[in-house]
Amino acid sequence: MIIPRTEEIKSLLVLLKRNPVVAILGPRQCGKTTLSHQLAGQWPSSATFFDMENPQDIGRLGDPLLALEDCKGLVIIDEIQRLPALFPVLRVLADRSSKAKYLILGSASRDLIRQSSESLAGRISYFELGGFSLGLVGHAKAERLWIRGMFPRSFLAPSESASYQWRQDFIATFLERDIPQLGINIPARSLRRFWTMLAHYHGQVFNASEIGKSLEVSDHTAQRYLDLLSGTFMIRQMRPWFYNTKKRLIKRPKLYFRDSGLLHALLSLESKKDVLSHPKLGASWEGFALEQAITSLRLKEEEVFFWGVHASAEIDMLFTRKGGLYGIEVKYAQAPSLTPSMRSALKELSLKHLWIIYPGKESYPLAHNVTAIPLGAFSGIH
Repeated sequence: MIIPRTEEIKSLLVLLKRNPVVAILGPRQCGKTTLSHQLAGQWPSSATFFDMENPQDIGRLGDPLLALEDCKGLVIIDEIQRLPALFPVLRVLADRSSKAKYLILGSASRDLIRQSSESLAGRISYFELGGFSLGLVGHAKAERLWIRGMFPRSFLAPSESASYQWRQDFIATFLERDIPQLGINIPARSLRRFWTMLAHYHGQVFNASEIGKSLEVSDHTAQRYLDLLSGTFMIRQMRPWFYNTKKRLIKRPKLYFRDSGLLHALLSLESKKDVLSHPKLGASWEGFALEQAITSLRLKEEEVFFWGVHASAEIDMLFTRKGGLYGIEVKYAQAPSLTPSMRSALKELSLKHLWIIYPGKESYPLAHNVTAIPLGAFSGIH
């Protein structure tokens, strides 16, 4: 079953009009290749595909300038981070001719952005893809998306057990094959222990010293592992919001699994029943709701923050729009109410509006600029 990704295709077509090169960035198996084929089906002229995991395609690009210079229409290059020598070639081709547009797909954000920005500055746009979203699958399937996660094969699996097994296999493949292919030499067992420990820190402030001590590694190593998982779209590091104040602000990032299904797999939660009875239930739904809100608002990672004061108030997420500061608080409760922490944030930060996302069905105001809103309804706010 293939779900058409109409909105993503529209966004990509706009970006391809603006720049000769567009990069789709996202984790492996999130649907980048499928999306590129859907886009090619709507492209007005021919499309040429190269997959850098296919030995035959790698051979075709033995002399990349010779292989690509006569291509016209849309040229799609999958898993481009495996052949970084292509970036300077794409710069030459982008400057030389307007007969082709280049769509490149990559699973390693930091490496890919660094390599491409050096060679393709001013010629490239980035589009981040994060698997299925609530807006794509429909509000009626929100619980299934939360339990199974965003990866298409996990979400569409014929049963909960099949979905869980797919995620376990994904984790093993990611650690044992994908990480080494990026040229990173970290024992799979060590990174899995770290990743599993992060599952227990989901929704909490990162403490490199505490985690490093538990794993018997240095603070530097713990931070390196975290940056690796962030750079491959597994973990979101939400940065704190800074401003002039005498209050003791929290300065370390909060950690969230980008995919709730992988969080559940690393916590050995196979079914909905397992998730609903686990102590991380609230934190799991919080991370899922925040990720859906970020997707709906089309926010980039550097545009998302949290606010926290030591031993005092906190707001789950902040973002700016048209010069105003807005807040989102997530509550896994049937009837959320205005708390002292929220009142403090509204006053201290001069928020234009605060939304409290909860798993209910009705929206209702809690103050003139505070609204309790179901997750499904929030996905329509832009």
